[in-house]
Order: sequence, then structure tokens, then C-alpha cells
Amino acid sequence: MRTLAAAGRAEIEIKRSRFVAHAGRVDSEADAHAFLAAVADPGATHNCWAWKLDQHYRFNDDGEPASTAGRPILAAIEGKELVHAMVVVTRYFGGTKLGAGGLVRAYSAAAARAIDQAGSLEEEPTVECSIEADFVWTGPLYAALESYGAIRVEEHYPEGGVRIVVRLGEAQLEGLTRTLRDATRGEAVVRKLG
Repeated sequence: MRTLAAAGRAEIEIKRSRFVAHAGRVDSEADAHAFLAAVADPGATHNCWAWKLDQHYRFNDDGEPASTAGRPILAAIEGKELVHAMVVVTRYFGGTKLGAGGLVRAYSAAAARAIDQAGSLEEEPTVECSIEADFVWTGPLYAALESYGAIRVEEHYPEGGVRIVVRLGEAQLEGLTRTLRDATRGEAVVRKLG
């Protein structure tokens, strides 16, 4: 999964209109609303935006002609193959109309510059799973979790055993399952959640 490495900001001016773009990581629709509220300028002419979360996306032209602002911003996000990313481009009108093509180019350029300024990084997809085992296997269980870099999310102690929910890299799940099967003689039960 490729996402933004940091927050980014870029500014361009075209025919006296100023376009200020902010790029940031968002992990939910609530994050997107909060990011928009944080960077949008209510005194500006337009605050156009787009975000993409995995396969879900939204964009908004905020009063610009249809598909001349939000869609080009989304195209900049998708062009860099990013997810969990949002870009807000604020326009301060300079008195000269840019036309549909000019708006598309301006919003695309501002969004792309903010994304470039933020940089991107590759993150390994993660999964959550539950592991159940008798108390006798807790030593090998904890050792296996540590060796695979699993993060314990929650831990319960039902009668006679332990149930742990962990988060780890998706690519690590098969190895962890195999290691636990071998270390516990097949008694540990691993279930992928979600």
C-alpha cells in the first residue's frame, strides 16, 4: 500500500489566481472531514478536495464547473497510486477566468506538487487474527509473536488458556501460523479476523 510519507503543501499562481494545496494522510472518512476542516479557508473562493481510502474515494468541486477541480485532484492522487490520502486545493480568485481546461491543469498541478512535497512510502498491509492456546503453550506462543513482530491488541484468559488478538504484516501470517502449529503440536488455533 503506497501512501503519503508526511503532510505536504504547495502553492502556485496562474493569471493572478492563487492555488494553495495541502496533502495529508487520512485513514477514515472522519479523518478526511477533520483534515478538510483544518486546512480549508472559509474566506477563499473555493476549497476543492479529493480523498482515496483503499477502493473508496470522494471528490468535490466546491462551486467550480463540474469535474474541473475535484476529479483532477483525485487523478493526481491515483496517478501516484496512493491510498489513505487526501488533497485540498484552496483557490483565491485573481479576476481572470481560466476556462475548464485551465482549471483542470491548475488543480492537477497544485495537487501533484503538494503530493510530491509530502513524499510517499510503501506500507505493508496488516491483518488482525486471534490465537487461542492452552496455558502450557504461552512460552512458545509469546516467542513466536515476538519473532514475527506481531503487536498484541488484546489478551484474555478464558479457563485453562489464553486468547490473544494480534496485528501483524499480512505476509507474516502464514509463517506465524506454521510456527505456532509446529511449536504447539497443532493445538494453537489461529483465526484471521475481518
